[in-house]
Amino acid sequence: MKSVKELKVYKMAFQISLDIYKLTEHFPHSELFGLVSQMRRAAVSVCSNLAEGCSRGTTKEYVHFVYMAKGSASELSCQIDLSVALGLIKEPFGNRLKCNLEEVLKMLSGLINKLTTNTNN
Repeated sequence: MKSVKELKVYKMAFQISLDIYKLTEHFPHSELFGLVSQMRRAAVSVCSNLAEGCSRGTTKEYVHFVYMAKGSASELSCQIDLSVALGLIKEPFGNRLKCNLEEVLKMLSGLINKLTTNTNN
């Protein structure tokens, strides 16, 4: 099995985490324990769950953690929408982040399909 760091989905999720950290540095201080904290945790959770799942001993556990990564990516997508609506993120940048997240979600679904197909054969 490949190292998780070699997976394109991991690399994209990691880059999104970096983008979210840099972006939220400029959010108002009043959001430090609100959106800043939530967005950072959700972003980091995507690549963290991939890493943890990949290190688990079974495919079933790996799939479980990939599903958790999908949930975190979906959560982050909602938080980006809210940040754009509140004027904390400019729409073009928010749209770019959302496009990248949609790509990550597709890749996570593909990974789940690959893992479950290999298990069922």
